[in-house]
Amino acid sequence: MFAALPLLALPVLFYNFVVAFMVPGGFGSVEANDWMTRQLVSVPMTSGGHWSVTLGDLMTFASLVILFIELLKSTTSQRIAIINHSLSMILFIICLIEFLLSRACSTSAFFLLTMMVLLDVLAGFIVTIVASRRSLDLVN
Repeated sequence: MFAALPLLALPVLFYNFVVAFMVPGGFGSVEANDWMTRQLVSVPMTSGGHWSVTLGDLMTFASLVILFIELLKSTTSQRIAIINHSLSMILFIICLIEFLLSRACSTSAFFLLTMMVLLDVLAGFIVTIVASRRSLDLVN
């Protein structure tokens, strides 16, 4: 049953948790962008520069890793993959509504997260269709 749940819901839930409980003003706040772009760590580089890592950067990186895992999951042609794709579509609709209607979700980090969910939806359906077509070609 857990295989049907889209893993990209985890960073979406994390973002919503941060906005709801850590950012003053919650979802109506414009301070979410400040929270996502606030420097967490500064790493000195051999070139003499400093690499600033923000919460939005960490969340985007973790979301990319999860997107990779989701793409690997979408290569299976089991029935549970169809449920996963449907739930991913619902997650994309939720992300799109949040991005358009919530001030706190109008950040670059959430936009990139929304685009990753969209790519998961598109890739999942395309990979499933191609795999199903190949299965049918092998049977014939």
